Amino acid sequence: MIGTGTVEMAKREPRRLPPDLRGLFDDGGRGRLLSVDLPSGEVVWPDPTYVRWPSNRRPAFWLSDDPVTGDFWTRLRREHPHSGLWPVLLEDSVQPWSVGQVAPDAATEIDHFHVGAFMDEVWSDWVERATEDQLEILDPFGPHCPGPADPAPVRCDPDELADRYAAVLAQRGMPLGLAAVTRGADALAVMGWQGALHHNEWNVPLAAVVRSWEDRYAARLVSMGFNTLELSVAAPPATPQHALHIAAEHWTFCPDAILQGAGTLLDYAAQILNKPNWSFWWD
Repeated sequence: MIGTGTVEMAKREPRRLPPDLRGLFDDGGRGRLLSVDLPSGEVVWPDPTYVRWPSNRRPAFWLSDDPVTGDFWTRLRREHPHSGLWPVLLEDSVQPWSVGQVAPDAATEIDHFHVGAFMDEVWSDWVERATEDQLEILDPFGPHCPGPADPAPVRCDPDELADRYAAVLAQRGMPLGLAAVTRGADALAVMGWQGALHHNEWNVPLAAVVRSWEDRYAARLVSMGFNTLELSVAAPPATPQHALHIAAEHWTFCPDAILQGAGTLLDYAAQILNKPNWSFWWD
């Protein structure tokens, strides 16, 4: 369960972003303010062999040298409307983060993708190769992709839930990444995360899915790892039928969560029913 906690904010006058953080923005961080003192850290430049677009001459994100607390994540999350920097707890800090094994893309690329089209493509590609026994994994939908599920009612403040989940995850001892994005989901693309490379060669469509989950399920991106994602979810499914439909979405987003986890959509749906956080990992 996600625990509770409080954060005492240091009262400081907002200041212009430091020069290295301004470099994360297209416009040089114009008008961006931050009232939190950052720990030691540095911006991370993509390894030239990983860069998708060689013309990108900006660092991908800022990375702290040492692990941070959940309270510190919360302080920066609250600053996001003014700073434009979304905090992400990062597992596996040496690889890929600190060595720049990332392939950043512009957040505007995410606008070109639709969740329903992505689901249809993944579903049909797998069905074409699947045996009859394998199709049973997708019961009761079988070869027919159900498309995106309906939204769910929000049960609590999405940001406060994310704060509580960050407090839980930060106990693992993770450094912090800061991404120059309008919304947390865009960090997948802007930071150049490559965790689902064996499932989908481009992370931008996955960022579009997480954007949609922000809208429909009040999800918040809290942590990323070498091949993992952690989201808080303030509007989880409340009925088995809705959970099953969302399970179909999760399968197209991260097949390994079902194929190497629960085993079937029906079993996976039972796991996410009323659950306030979603965890994903790719083999």
